[in-house]
Amino acid sequence: MKVALIGASGFVGSAILKELKERRHEVTGIVRDPSKIVPQTNVLAVQADVNDTNALSAVIKGHDAVISAFNAGWANPRLYEDFKQGARSILEAVKESGVKRFIVIGGAGSLYVDENTQLVNTSDFPRDFKPGALAAAEHLKFVELENDLDWTFFSPAIEMNPETSGTRTGSYRTGLDNPVFDSNGRSSLSVEDLAVAIVDELEHGQFVQKRFTAAY
Repeated sequence: MKVALIGASGFVGSAILKELKERRHEVTGIVRDPSKIVPQTNVLAVQADVNDTNALSAVIKGHDAVISAFNAGWANPRLYEDFKQGARSILEAVKESGVKRFIVIGGAGSLYVDENTQLVNTSDFPRDFKPGALAAAEHLKFVELENDLDWTFFSPAIEMNPETSGTRTGSYRTGLDNPVFDSNGRSSLSVEDLAVAIVDELEHGQFVQKRFTAAY
C-alpha cells in the first residue's frame, strides 16, 4: 500500500515506519523535520505542519491509508491544547483528502479499568502524562462520530515506553475498551510490537470503526 505516516520520526512513528518498510509498503513520512528520516528506498520524507489542514490534506491525497502517530510533545506545557488542535486538524485533513482508511495511535488513558472509569481518571495515573491522555481520550470521542471514514483508534498497553521496548516478538493479544493483562497482572508491549499490531491492522482491517488495544 501507499501509506501516509504522520509523525514518522517519533518514538512510535519511527517503529511503524520500520515495520511498514520491512513489509514493502510505500511510505510518505510526514514530519516537522525531514532530516530526521534517513533516506531509504520507498520512503519519502515530507515536511508539513499538522495545523495547516489544507496543506496536510494535499500531502495525504492519493494514498491508500493514513496512520497518525502525532504527538504534541510530552514536555510541551501546552500539550493538552496542542494535541487537541493538531489531532482535529489531522482528522479534517484526512476527510478533505478523500482517503478513507485512517488509523490513529492514541493513548492508554482512555481504556476503561471498570465499567465507568477510564485509566486517566484513576488516582495513581501519572500527573505528567495526564494532559496528553485527557486530550487523546477526548479526541477518541470525535473519531467515533466519523461514519464516512474507515477509522481505527489504537490504545497501546499501559506500559508501552522505552523501558518495555527493544524487542520485536511479532506476538500480542488484543482487546477493545479494557486493558489486556498478562498472568502477572501487567499490561505491557514493546514499541516494536505496537508497530506489528498497527501494520497487521492496516493489512487485515479487523477493527474498522472500532478502538482496540494490544499487549502481551
